[in-house]
Amino acid sequence: MLMRTDPFRELDRLTQQFLGTAGTWSRPSVVPMDAYREGDAYVIALDLPGVSAEAIDIDVERNMLTVKAERRPAVNGDDVQMELSERTFGVFSRQVVLADTLDTDRIKADYDAGVLTVRIPIAERAKPRKITIGEGSGRKQISG
Repeated sequence: MLMRTDPFRELDRLTQQFLGTAGTWSRPSVVPMDAYREGDAYVIALDLPGVSAEAIDIDVERNMLTVKAERRPAVNGDDVQMELSERTFGVFSRQVVLADTLDTDRIKADYDAGVLTVRIPIAERAKPRKITIGEGSGRKQISG
């Protein structure tokens, strides 16, 4: 048998049981993430441990990227008596506002070892470019 030593966790568990929210998120969950620029793309890495790739949904509408994922309990059944439950499960969601300079038509996502990596290329029109100066006949004077 495992022993619980944190009295506040026990209070949370009892509150969840009393309110009928046990087994689900009773408060908003934050999906930890890193965001950085790598070459000509922005990269967003989100921690989603214990979530299967099939349970992840990524949408982009206008300039809003939404990631939703669901982690289900690892054990279920009539013959299972939970002794200790500290791992959270339920629906996780994270929204990120994307700049207009990103190419949302070419977003790519990979999922490996519990980390969802979303790569968003910078739009061609937003990349820095060199402007060449044409040769002219020199200065013109305007009389008027």
